[in-house]
Amino acid sequence: MAKSDVAKSEVAKRKGKAADPDLPLPEINTDKVCFVIAKARELDAEDEGLEPDDSNPTDDESRSILTDEAYGPIHEELTAFIDALDDDEKAELVALAWTGRGDYGAREWRVAVSDARTRQEMETSVYLLGIPLLSDYLESGLAEFDLSCQDFEAKNFS
Repeated sequence: MAKSDVAKSEVAKRKGKAADPDLPLPEINTDKVCFVIAKARELDAEDEGLEPDDSNPTDDESRSILTDEAYGPIHEELTAFIDALDDDEKAELVALAWTGRGDYGAREWRVAVSDARTRQEMETSVYLLGIPLLSDYLESGLAEFDLSCQDFEAKNFS
């Protein structure tokens, strides 16, 4: 589906809501953003696998179950997914995180995307996965445009 078709489809999803027709709209497919949100939530839930100390042994044993190694495949899958996005999608994903974090407003969308394109600190996947609360920021970013993951969750988690 062409990017303009995706944008039209997203506008159609927003129909019936108090959406501003002059508000710029992200062109990245919402399902791609929602996939990143779902996987980032899985990563947020992982335990850091702290070394046992003098606390309750039952608690120490539980900590050894949930370690970074157990979630390595999720991190790898999410990294590969983000790395496979095209440059425009990567820029929009970063811009959505920034918008959700409050660095930009929905009306500043084009500026946010432009700034995200010029960001050259590191690979996009490394940058995004280093943002604490990434899933929350992306979800809030979507909400700025009256978009959500409701359809994605219904298709994939019901």
